[in-house]
Amino acid sequence: MEERLRALEREAEGAIRTAQSMAELEELRRRWLGKRGELSLLRKQMPTLPPEQRPLIGRLLNEVQGRLEEWLAQRGEELAAREQEEALRAEWLDVTLPGRIPLPGHAHPLTLVRDEIFEIFLGLGFEVVLGPEIELEFYNFIALNIPEDHPARDEQDSFYLTDSILLRTHTSPVQVRTMESRQPPVRVICPGRVYRRDEVDATHSHTFHQVEGLLVDEEVSFGDLKGTLKTFAQKFFGPRTRVRFRP
Repeated sequence: MEERLRALEREAEGAIRTAQSMAELEELRRRWLGKRGELSLLRKQMPTLPPEQRPLIGRLLNEVQGRLEEWLAQRGEELAAREQEEALRAEWLDVTLPGRIPLPGHAHPLTLVRDEIFEIFLGLGFEVVLGPEIELEFYNFIALNIPEDHPARDEQDSFYLTDSILLRTHTSPVQVRTMESRQPPVRVICPGRVYRRDEVDATHSHTFHQVEGLLVDEEVSFGDLKGTLKTFAQKFFGPRTRVRFRP
């Protein structure tokens, strides 16, 4: 048994020190140190040895295993360093080459439309006012005089988070909040995302965008509303746009 261990150690040392890849090294590790490796098989033969030889052979087995593990680790570090160096050489970059010009990004179509709407209404003297998308039922329905039995207040049409909090179904709550916090004159638009329980198709979505306007002042008439809407339509769709109002 002792002679077999010495021969195994010499063979293993030569094979480990000349291994040329991590895969080959792993194969050698399994051959000698794996669960079915040669050292494991020799350990299973320990009970068949004379009692007086077992301490010596057991100690020798542990010593050989320790040296094999040390050689494997050392050779593994050498091979890893060599593979890293080869990879770096293969990935060599010429830093004198001109750099790539990054392609500029583009604004989303919804962003472009929103910004154009903002620009038009800012030019008409309006202010852009934003509000929370998670809204109280009071501002979303009650303050707008929407009755309790209205279909829009049902859970089948609105996204309720609690009994009194929901994802806003329109941007009208922003108007209420604005009138609570300001004194006339008020001239604002209220844009933003709104949410409703709609099936998604070509003309419907559970999430979409609204822009509402609010103008509160003295001597403001229905003609001001018509003029504002006409001006917006012609600036947004083109000066030749014809607008017709129906009662």
